[in-house]
Amino acid sequence: MSLHVSSNMEDYLETIHLLEQERRNVRVKDIAAEMQITMPSVSSAVKNLENQGLVSHSRYDSVELTKEGAQIAEAVYKRHRVIKHFLSKVLELESDIAEKDACRIEHNISEETLNKLIQFLEKIEESDI
Repeated sequence: MSLHVSSNMEDYLETIHLLEQERRNVRVKDIAAEMQITMPSVSSAVKNLENQGLVSHSRYDSVELTKEGAQIAEAVYKRHRVIKHFLSKVLELESDIAEKDACRIEHNISEETLNKLIQFLEKIEESDI
């Protein structure tokens, strides 16, 4: 089954993934605080993600990524890290600008471009040694 996950939903998955790394239980209020949005917005998004089989959540309980949700979240986070690294280290943008731009770009970059970017970063980092 091939799912189309919007960039907004990718942001939720990525946030849940990062929160899972920090704490055992991720709750709707944790996601809302991290994303600086309202709890009703998060509840609606979580319900949408649950309907797509990307998270499991029972009312008043923790939100957990399913296997498929975790795969998507990890891919988004990888794209984010690579892009931010390029923007901050190669283009020497300030960290906050690199962070914001990486968040925007991570949803639209092709796999081919991402792979070329990774190869480029590996080459320039080898030459620094």
